[in-house]
Amino acid sequence: MSLQSRNKIQSGFSMSGMTDIVFLLLIFFMITSTLIAPNALKLLLPQSQHQTMASAITTVSITRNFEYYVETTPVSLADLEQVLRERLAGESEPTISLHVDRSVPMEQVVSVMNIAKDNRYRLILATSAR
Repeated sequence: MSLQSRNKIQSGFSMSGMTDIVFLLLIFFMITSTLIAPNALKLLLPQSQHQTMASAITTVSITRNFEYYVETTPVSLADLEQVLRERLAGESEPTISLHVDRSVPMEQVVSVMNIAKDNRYRLILATSAR
């Protein structure tokens, strides 16, 4: 009488589950990396050795052609104060990050600083690390 077992154990390893996980992670990182673009304007920032870690609620950018942007929306200097009031309404500590091209004269920077001072906004001047 010959009894044979019908259940055979396979000693192989299936990689199909592992490849599914790898592809899902790859798609996840590709999608999240495209969402991280806080300042899409190309500016040559002044250099500094000291950096602050304060987080800003919104950003104001001035390009070398004296174009003003609140985040990525173009605004005029005359409308800048009103746009900032709307954007920062209801914030307990309204903070602005100021991104200015290195070739912009100080008068343009001071005009934005005066708007921040008049409205009691905290202002952070963005620089690039050396």
